[in-house]
Amino acid sequence: MVAPTKRKRPKRRSESVMARRALGPFLAVALACACAPGGGKGSAHALGDHPLIGAAAPALDIPALKGKARVALASHAGQVVIVDFWATWCEPCRQSFPAYQKLVDEFGGKLSVLAVSVDESPEGIPAFVAATGAKFPVGWDEGQVAAQSYKPPKMPTSFILDGSGIVRFVHAGFSHGDEVELRQEVRSLF
Repeated sequence: MVAPTKRKRPKRRSESVMARRALGPFLAVALACACAPGGGKGSAHALGDHPLIGAAAPALDIPALKGKARVALASHAGQVVIVDFWATWCEPCRQSFPAYQKLVDEFGGKLSVLAVSVDESPEGIPAFVAATGAKFPVGWDEGQVAAQSYKPPKMPTSFILDGSGIVRFVHAGFSHGDEVELRQEVRSLF
């Protein structure tokens, strides 16, 4: 006797949304563990083995915090760009933002920083940005869709792209003094 086959029912849209929402807290916990005290200590946090090094940066187009503006990588074609993944609960991120702003001020229109928040909600982002003095574009990655493409191993993680959009350097974490290495790497791409 042959057992009747069970038909698979098609995946409904609500199930895929539920699966994405279920992944969000897991990603937040994983990133929180990576950003634990001591995670930003040590030597410069350059990663030579991240899979995006030498590859074209994944597309990035998320809502900016203000108005209907977008934080879009395509808008910065031809520039050196730092794509920074961060969160309001990440203490090293509070150190990195002022350092990135100094780099933007130093290099003028040749460098852009795009800050991508992976927070679960956008409520605390404006206060964080104001407290750190950042003037560069900041957006909220709702559902961590961009983070899934870039795969930052911890908070903060910065991806330094050349003028052609190729990822040349990746830094995981941030501590005092890392800005020296970041400045050298950015300068090497001009």
